[in-house]
Amino acid sequence: MSTEDPEDILSSSLQILYEYKPIALTSAGSVFSYTSDSIPGGPITLRTPDTLPSNWSLHASSIWASSLFLVDHLQFLDLPESPVESFRVLELGAGAGLPGITIARKHPVIQVTVSDYPDEELFRTLEGNVTRNDAQGNCRTVAYAWGSDPSALTGEDGFDVIVAADTLWNPDLHALFIKALQLMLKRSPEARVHLVAGLHTGRYTLQSFIVAAEKAGFTVLQSTEMEIGGSHRRAWCVSRVEGEDEKERRRWVVWIVLKWTSLAKS
Repeated sequence: MSTEDPEDILSSSLQILYEYKPIALTSAGSVFSYTSDSIPGGPITLRTPDTLPSNWSLHASSIWASSLFLVDHLQFLDLPESPVESFRVLELGAGAGLPGITIARKHPVIQVTVSDYPDEELFRTLEGNVTRNDAQGNCRTVAYAWGSDPSALTGEDGFDVIVAADTLWNPDLHALFIKALQLMLKRSPEARVHLVAGLHTGRYTLQSFIVAAEKAGFTVLQSTEMEIGGSHRRAWCVSRVEGEDEKERRRWVVWIVLKWTSLAKS
């Protein structure tokens, strides 16, 4: 990152003094740089978006720890390395676009779409990030409100893989998000949804999403708790909430993988 604002300084102080893992890594307008030896072309450099005041409730003005965890573990997506005809990846709730842009840079044979709510300020920054990182050859940006007409996004067949980071924190949006998944995911037995979510709004929020997704025609292939900055893995357990404080919750993300239960039309 470049210059830090007071929110960034407070987050860093909490981490140093109390070993609190940060939930958000940036604030609106700041610059974030991601470097990996596996990403060709140098660092991914992103400006963090802001939104219009009417859309502040989206909390889109940060790059989240779950987003960084996702790009640090792209191997779990099992994406093709060699050319595959029309293999398509969608990032929903992209914000600054860290996962989608990184996937596009690492996998130039894949067609990537990064999408978020049609907010003018947010979207201008997202488009700029794609261009700044020279990813426009195989990465496009599309404004999309969850659950609305998907024709501008999907084309004919839908997406082979959908990824999203920290899009499950608000239970009021679960129905719209699940509708978007139903509309966007290719109707193929191999198609997958990969969701990485923090625990900062509680375990019951994530459990309510899992239950709703299963009722909506998805099978949960995986729901694994993974330690941020560590190697510990454990099965998802909603009852672990007993005795779990904020400091402990910040140490973990949950990686959820969905597929179609059946290929009957929903």
